[in-house]
Amino acid sequence: MLRLLFFIMFVMSSTVFAVEKETPLVVSVEWLAQHLEDENIVIIDVRKKEAYQKGHIKGAVNMPVMEDFFTKKDLKLPSLSFLTNLFSNAGIDKNTHVIVYDNGQFCWAARAIWVLKLLGHNKGSFLEYSYGKYVQKHLPISTKAPHLVKKEFIPMINNNMIATKLDTLMAIGKDIILDGRTKEMYMGKVSIAKRYGHIPTAKLFSGLNNYKKTEDGHKLKSFDKLKKVYASLPKEKKMILYCQDGADAALDDLIMQRLGFKNTVVYEGGWIEWGNDERLPIENPSVKEKK
Repeated sequence: MLRLLFFIMFVMSSTVFAVEKETPLVVSVEWLAQHLEDENIVIIDVRKKEAYQKGHIKGAVNMPVMEDFFTKKDLKLPSLSFLTNLFSNAGIDKNTHVIVYDNGQFCWAARAIWVLKLLGHNKGSFLEYSYGKYVQKHLPISTKAPHLVKKEFIPMINNNMIATKLDTLMAIGKDIILDGRTKEMYMGKVSIAKRYGHIPTAKLFSGLNNYKKTEDGHKLKSFDKLKKVYASLPKEKKMILYCQDGADAALDDLIMQRLGFKNTVVYEGGWIEWGNDERLPIENPSVKEKK
């Protein structure tokens, strides 16, 4: 009996240690300062090359978001081969914890983390602060690009993360649709597409509501405060998230997933695709206001 008891305890303890610890969606500047030298950490700076060259967190790899995470033609996903080479050359493999920061909008960092997740890499985190005074004060800053050791990034695509134009059309009046753009865009006062307004039945949940502006650099809100932002939404319902180009929608999606929403997907085509397709229905509140 004693041997059996020890055996059971051994199996249970082995099982506990075998469970992989969940990667935090957000890490603090202080945490990163203590882990800068960890061999399994890669920091990605998604700002423009010019900004990166003027100063960045020491060791950070520059991946300008509009060059590396969008196609120039229609602002959709780059090819799988391009992304695989991009992450491999940056020294990212299945064991790498990737920390991403941007210029203060967080949606650009979200795009990078979301793309990693789409390719099966779930170890992506936001830096709590965007690049600014707070980061510069508490972390070493450099103007030199790091020496990178190439690793093998093996993608495992999760198609369940993306909704198509047809999926979104079929969701009108059936599922919840969230618009992550600004209020001005949602109301039809501003648009980067030919048409103005929003997808019918869509509710406004702007990506701007996920962070606060400070003099030291923009900062993501705490999860206690973010719970209140999304408190009106049912966690069990299917939701399609969109914005202009898949960036703010990715920010909303990542945060909602961490808050316990399990059935959210991103319509990557966004308003750029929907607003330029005259066959698709729209609602334009600004027209109603004029009447």
